[in-house]
Amino acid sequence: MDSVDTIADRLISAIEAGDREALGALYADDVMIWHNTDQVEMTKEQNLASLDALTAMTTARQFSDVRRYTIDNGFVQQHVLNLEWGSGSGALPGCVVVKVRDGLISRIDEYLDGATIASFGA
Repeated sequence: MDSVDTIADRLISAIEAGDREALGALYADDVMIWHNTDQVEMTKEQNLASLDALTAMTTARQFSDVRRYTIDNGFVQQHVLNLEWGSGSGALPGCVVVKVRDGLISRIDEYLDGATIASFGA
C-alpha cells in the first residue's frame, strides 16, 4: 500500500499531466470531492470530467509552494496551482484536506479563493 506522501505526489502529478486514468486510479469508487466555492460534492466521474475541462482550458498546470501535513487517515496540503492558457496565466492558492482509506482517496475538501477564480475570466 502506498504511503500518504506517495498518494499526494501521485495526485499532483495526475492533475499536472491532466491524466484522467491516473487520477481515477487514486480515487475510491465512492469518493466525494467538495469545493468551498460552490458547496457541491462531486462524484468520481464528475471530478474526472472537471479535470478534463481544466485540461481542455489550459496549456499547462503546475503546483508550487506545496506544504503538506500528515493527519490521521490522510493529509492537508496548501499549494499554489499555476495555470497557463492561450491568452494568459494565473496563480490559484488552495488548500485540500484529503482522507485516505485502504490506500485510495475517499474524500477531498478543497478550499479555493473564488475571487481569484473570477479574475481569470476578466
